[in-house]
Amino acid sequence: MSRDEIYQTHTTARQNLYRLSLIRGVVLLGQIVALIYFTAVRPIGLPVGSIGIVLAIYASVTAATLQRSRLNVPIADREFFIHLLVDIIFFSMLLYFSGGASNPFISYYLIPISIAAIALPRYYTTAIALVALAAYSLLLAYHVPVMAIAPSQQGHTMGANNLHILGMWANFAVSAAIISYFVSRIATALKLQQQKIAEQRESQLQDEQLLAVGTLAAGTAHELGTPLNTMKLIIDEMLLQKTADHSADLSLLSQQIDQCRTTLKQLQTTAEQSISKDFPTQSLRSYFDPLLERWQLMRPKLKARISYADCDGPTPILRFHPTIAQSILNLLNNAADASPQSVEVRISWTENSVEMLIRDRGLGMDPANIDSIGKPFFSSKAEGLGLGLFLSQSTVTRFGGTVSLQDITEGGTLTTITLPADLSQNSGVSD
Repeated sequence: MSRDEIYQTHTTARQNLYRLSLIRGVVLLGQIVALIYFTAVRPIGLPVGSIGIVLAIYASVTAATLQRSRLNVPIADREFFIHLLVDIIFFSMLLYFSGGASNPFISYYLIPISIAAIALPRYYTTAIALVALAAYSLLLAYHVPVMAIAPSQQGHTMGANNLHILGMWANFAVSAAIISYFVSRIATALKLQQQKIAEQRESQLQDEQLLAVGTLAAGTAHELGTPLNTMKLIIDEMLLQKTADHSADLSLLSQQIDQCRTTLKQLQTTAEQSISKDFPTQSLRSYFDPLLERWQLMRPKLKARISYADCDGPTPILRFHPTIAQSILNLLNNAADASPQSVEVRISWTENSVEMLIRDRGLGMDPANIDSIGKPFFSSKAEGLGLGLFLSQSTVTRFGGTVSLQDITEGGTLTTITLPADLSQNSGVSD
């Protein structure tokens, strides 16, 4: 889970606790008004002292909960569950001193059950429902009778077994079960739907960023063609002069310019293949050998140790989207930038997937910037554009693969690329 998602979860939990505090305040105010009315206006024999003490404690708990909801401290599901249990306990105490199960406000037990069904996992909701039902059942037998609200049958006040009271209990049990099951399922479905909408929005935003970067790359590639051709002509003329002191350097420059021109040509080819969705099938070696050779030509001074794992079973036949190669090159170049002297590359496979491990011996990831790694336009390199890792992760993830980075204890960073052998099975390349 990303930091933004965690923040949203904590923010929602704090809002739920704040709303619970408001509900407590409304209930508390109603109980105080009822106590005053049935004591001063229409006395019905309530134990005012006991109820007053319970209400005072409940008011203190409500104030503390309101203050807790304002603190920037994560609120776990267990804590919210305990808050609902506290509500049930206090309300049960109030009902105990005011007629028990015969009190008309007994149905308030459905409120914490409903809140739990909306805000908490199903097992917490079930626990809240069972506790409320147990409290209701105990209040049938154990309570301080209030004659004004006690049901009577044949002129006698019934303490617990009155059919009306038992009918109310049965109705409560059915209502609690329905709320716990159906409301909980509806709330879960809504949360999943909201999560999918958030993921779709994030994916859409990422696609828009990729489109913007792709448009910029296409324009830049077009603009680079002319200066590269000019430099190539000048260097070729200088090579014809056979200046011994600089011939080696000029040859290297000519080779690098050829590589740049090849890259631009490859960009055009990649675009054409992406439009036609005609991705050639290749063996593992025929795909990775030219790719790694091309990388080494780009990094002539780098000592790269490349190896293929001795995996059991036949090597898979690959069908990769053409942008995957550029993504792999970006990650290889990142490793070479971090460790210009030595980079280790190891390729392994299973029947349906390929894994590439890239180990550099650089300084590793800066803990201060770890949350920004992989975001567009962030780079730890002085002259970096901040697009290589972002584009690579976005492309690989889009076609069903993964890219992960982790620090190594001995020093450096290990980059792991995992790809399905056949990317045509993923939605990113479907017709």
